[in-house]
Amino acid sequence: MQRRLAAVVLFFASAAAFAQVFPSKPVRIVVPFPPGGGADTLARIMEPKLAAIWAQPVIVENRPGASGHIGADFVAKSAPDGTTLLMSSTASLTENNVGQFAPVSLVSASPYVVTANPKVAAANVSELIALAKANPGKLSFASSGTGAASHLSAELFKSMAGVDLLHVPYKGTGQAVTDLIAGHVDLMFAPAQTVMPYVREGRLRALALTGSKRSETLPDLPTVAESGLPGYEAVGWFGLLAPAATPRATVAKASADVNRVLADREVREKMLGLGADPSGDTPEEFARFIREDQVKWSKLMREAGISG
Repeated sequence: MQRRLAAVVLFFASAAAFAQVFPSKPVRIVVPFPPGGGADTLARIMEPKLAAIWAQPVIVENRPGASGHIGADFVAKSAPDGTTLLMSSTASLTENNVGQFAPVSLVSASPYVVTANPKVAAANVSELIALAKANPGKLSFASSGTGAASHLSAELFKSMAGVDLLHVPYKGTGQAVTDLIAGHVDLMFAPAQTVMPYVREGRLRALALTGSKRSETLPDLPTVAESGLPGYEAVGWFGLLAPAATPRATVAKASADVNRVLADREVREKMLGLGADPSGDTPEEFARFIREDQVKWSKLMREAGISG
């Protein structure tokens, strides 16, 4: 018994010592989508602050494809030492692969913006629903990929409003927004940080927020629920994960450092200025958040016949 206890003590002492020197080499944050999207933007805001804390280069690496699963698979198979992290979202994390990761910290969980090309003859959600009902299947919406929050938020809207919208999936948010601005697609349920700059320039029109309440950073923008579709709520999230076998002490150290960055005044101002609410939590809290999020969207995907 004493020998076993000594072994346990030695294990945790070794893990703690490893965490104290983490990271001992450069850290990669893999964004499983093309540049210009929400995950990419947030990773690049955090990168210099994390590099300063860790005294190591932090490299943001885009590995897009398969709705985020190519990048996610790369991280899952990487060395479990905390130096390869995934900036994940709803799309890249599913019931099939969630067990391959160790949650580190939620970075941002924010409502999406229901955004339209200015040519769409709708100034609010009620008008959008009326327009869609009058033109079934003719209005199109872009997403960053099948199963992404930008896709599922619109599917929830379709289901609750009883409208038929055409889904046009892209390989990432950046490409989708480019085509939305060009008028190749009509609508998008998009992260605020990717569309609000264009809304302010008048190149896109913001109709509503998908959250349950108005945002402090966008107080004049109503929610979908209060402007034509009571009970509607959808949130898009981004968070950091490590390979599943990463030592708990290393995950805890990385999480604590990420939370320090999210509490940094400069980082918060940049995120809030883009309409992204900084989060930050423990690995255990993030794991619980992921479980609850997957329950909600898995049900919708089954009912809508969507395969992730």
